[in-house]
Amino acid sequence: MSVRVSPDKCIACTTCVVHCPVARVTPKFLGPRMIGPAYERFRLLGLAEDESLTYCANCKNCDITCPQGVPVSSINMLARAEHCKKHGTSMRDWVLAHGELQAKLLQLIPAALKNFGMLNPVTRKVLDMFGIDKRAPLPAFAPKTFRQMARKVEQPSLPRKVVFFPGCFVDVYDPQTGLDMIWAFNRAGYEVITPEKFGCCGLPMIANGFWQDSRRQAKRNLAEIARWRDQGIPVVTGCPSCALTFRQDLPEFFPDLVEKHGAGVLEDAQDFLLDCVDRGELELEDKAPGDLSLIYHAPCHLRAQGNGLPGLKLLQRLKGVSARNADAGCCGISGSYGFKKEKYDIAQEVGSELFHVVRESGADFATSECGTCRVQIQHGSGKKALHPVSILRARLEGRRPA
Repeated sequence: MSVRVSPDKCIACTTCVVHCPVARVTPKFLGPRMIGPAYERFRLLGLAEDESLTYCANCKNCDITCPQGVPVSSINMLARAEHCKKHGTSMRDWVLAHGELQAKLLQLIPAALKNFGMLNPVTRKVLDMFGIDKRAPLPAFAPKTFRQMARKVEQPSLPRKVVFFPGCFVDVYDPQTGLDMIWAFNRAGYEVITPEKFGCCGLPMIANGFWQDSRRQAKRNLAEIARWRDQGIPVVTGCPSCALTFRQDLPEFFPDLVEKHGAGVLEDAQDFLLDCVDRGELELEDKAPGDLSLIYHAPCHLRAQGNGLPGLKLLQRLKGVSARNADAGCCGISGSYGFKKEKYDIAQEVGSELFHVVRESGADFATSECGTCRVQIQHGSGKKALHPVSILRARLEGRRPA
């Protein structure tokens, strides 16, 4: 790889170490400063990689807190990619990095059969031997993908358009959130376009060391985004991790593709809807009977973008809803990190404070924009977690979220 991130701005203040959720709970990770900027100098001298690198969760808390603006997580992901290029990757990591491809390969098999095959105790034991912890909360396949369901949605013909980037989680496991998003945008006066050419944002591939696969996804997605950008149609996503990948990772890792296709910015769907409210395009008439109490989790990849908490603000605009920020750190899942056998206990320990706050909140539901955060919160706290836009739709339709 020709891309390198300079570690020279690091002043070794250790702020990133203090805020690293993984270094806080395990000595197996040397910490973001040591394995990032400090070790990068050894890498430049050709020294062997430290095994501790595999324990970086790529949660970006080091980037969020660095006073010098050093993209520590990017240094780590580049080093991981280089290490995987030289020494290969495991089949377990390939499986976790290519969920979208597997879903396409299995699309002709009924969801019930797929879920029985993947989630029964015998298979989970085999997966555990394979490196995917048998206790990990693997999401179930939806009966139909979001894109299959979106094709059948009869939207009103509206002059204003918006393009929706669903992300793998919504497309394969949680299509209802995508349908709720279409409903909300239609209500705000926007017809929603869901292009078939969009693929995975590439983050699972970056995090697991499959650099070339991520590059192929970036090339395909950036070209598609450019097509809509040239027509003046905004592209939005409800997933903070997808948005951050396009905003930060792709320009750093594949600058030649960004130069060719232009910046592939995905706007935050919740922020877009909040602006619709402020412009008077979306009325928030809460018709649901009774009050609703919510505990909100801000995904690390949302906080890394520095855009505030639009999903929480949107819910707080509803008169019958009481929504407060849990403000209890990382949930620990970091995409597929918490599914891995050697990382499962670490991920649970990282998320333990959040789970406690959610359990003790007394809220009716937890809520968060990130799909895997919701899976982890539900697994760790026992509290059902929903996307903010799904709750918004339920309240405006006059019913309780389900």
